[in-house]
Order: sequence, then C-alpha cells, then structure tokens
Amino acid sequence: MPSFPKPKIPDAVVPPPLRKPGKPGTGGTPKGQAPSDLKDGSPERRSAGDKLLERGKEAPIDALGWVDQRLAASGFLTGMLFRKVPKGTNWFYTLGSATLFAFIVQATTGVFLAMFYTPSATQAYHSISHINNEVPLGQLVHGMHKWGSSVMVILIFLHMGRTFFFGAYKYPRELNWVIGVVLLILTMTMAFTGYLLPFDQRSFWASIVGININGTGPVVGPYLSDFLRAGPELGATTLSRFYAIHMLLVPGAIIALIGAHMYLVVKLGTTAPPWVKAERPKVASPVSELDAGANGNGRVNGNRVNGSPVSGEGNGAL
Repeated sequence: MPSFPKPKIPDAVVPPPLRKPGKPGTGGTPKGQAPSDLKDGSPERRSAGDKLLERGKEAPIDALGWVDQRLAASGFLTGMLFRKVPKGTNWFYTLGSATLFAFIVQATTGVFLAMFYTPSATQAYHSISHINNEVPLGQLVHGMHKWGSSVMVILIFLHMGRTFFFGAYKYPRELNWVIGVVLLILTMTMAFTGYLLPFDQRSFWASIVGININGTGPVVGPYLSDFLRAGPELGATTLSRFYAIHMLLVPGAIIALIGAHMYLVVKLGTTAPPWVKAERPKVASPVSELDAGANGNGRVNGNRVNGSPVSGEGNGAL
C-alpha cells in the first residue's frame, strides 16, 4: 500500500510535557512574538572598560585566594580570630595585645630612625640632633620611640602580673610562661641597649653603671660585663655592639618568640578569672533507675514514675 505522510499536529495543540524537544543549539521554544524587552531596545552590552573595571575590583580577592591556596593560612586565621573565650573575660586580657602593639610601634619608628642615625662615637649625638631639629616629623618619631619603650616595659610587667595572679602559668601553659619570661628579659635588654645610642653624657654614665651592675652577678657576671663593653672601657666599640644588639639580635629573637607565644595562646586558649567558678555539668540518672522507671516499678531521682508504687508502699505489700 502506498504510504501517505502523517499530518503534522500544531505545537499549540500539543501539551507542553508532550512536545518534542528542540534541536541542539536552539532555544526549543515555539515560534511566536519576540519578548517585550527585545522589542523596546537591543540588549545592553558591557564595554571593554566596564569589563576591565570589574576585573580590577576582583583582582585583590583573586590575589588573596591565590596566596591562601599556597599557604593554607585561612584555617589558622579562622582559629585565631574566632576562638572561644572563657566566661568572665575582661579588659585585663588585652594587656598582651597592647604589648604587641607597643612592640610594633617600636619596630616601625626604629626603622625610620635607623635611616638617619649614625652609630659612631663622634657622630651619634649629632645625628640625633639632626633627626630632632631638621628631619620632618623627626622629633615626633624620636619621641614615640623614646617614650614608647617605657610604655612597652610597663605593659609587659602588667601582662606578666595579670598572668601570675590569674594562675594562667599553670598546666598546660608552663611553656608559654617560660617564653613570656624570656620575652621580658629581651625587652629589658632592648631598653638597656637603646639607652646608650644617643651617646650623650646621661646615657654614657648610665650605661657604665648598668654594665658594672651586670658585672656583679655570680659566675657569668664578669663575662657578661666584658661582652657588653666590647673592651676594657666603654667607648666606640661599645656603641657599635649595643647598636647591633639593639637593631639585629634582640628584635629577631623577640619576633620569633612572639610567634611561638601567640601559637600557644591560640592552641591552649586562655584561662577564666579566678573569681569565676565553673558550672557543674548536669549528671544523667543511672541506667538502672531509668530502666526501673520505664518498667513502672521504681523512682527516678527520688520521684515516683507514672504513679507506680515503690516496694513496701501501698497495695498491701508484705
């Protein structure tokens, strides 16, 4: 029999679920009127400048993501910034952060002062005068560094006192306490070596007194005094040695120990104030009592369960 072509059913008659899907590359929508937004005007296309501006806005985020993929620092920062703190935490706990801020100020101002300072017995005093009198904002930077050292010493003593009186040096934080003691010694060393750098009359004779006091210590005292003087008497070599200790040796050790100190603080956490008592956790009832209460023949925490009588009560129990 000859085959006749099947009549094509209009798409408008066929329900949407039964319609034949469109060919690849087409929208698969039936022909009809164009959407209203295409009638009103052509679609807005972004210019090359807009695309470049958008890329520029996302560049810092992309750079941070690139660095984080290689350092995996987001986990450490998350644990450090979003860690749990004990109940009763107050302003006494900010003394450590204040000491760290004082050290950052000292390091920053010290770098700018080192750009104009000359560690020479004949030029040190004149370089300090040049900083205070001729360098723009030099007197401000020098004053911040000079008085900031006293502020840092006061803050670190307050921080150590808070740690001691709050009992934060006990287990498991003994190592962090030892690191803090070493940081205290290094801070005092930094203040002592920096005091000689102006090399005026007051700093000269005060350094002699301090070196002689160190020399009275047992066993290592005389050797430490000779090391600090860098010779039989205080002079140009002493100034160079103090400058090297003040600028290179002690700051490097302080930065390394601060890193270890902060790592242990984040890892071990902080202690609650001594006047805050820990709440006792609620203790669950023993399993045997719960089973007895479920069977209807006992008490749970001294309370009758489901009104069931206890052995020896009611029902004429013998």
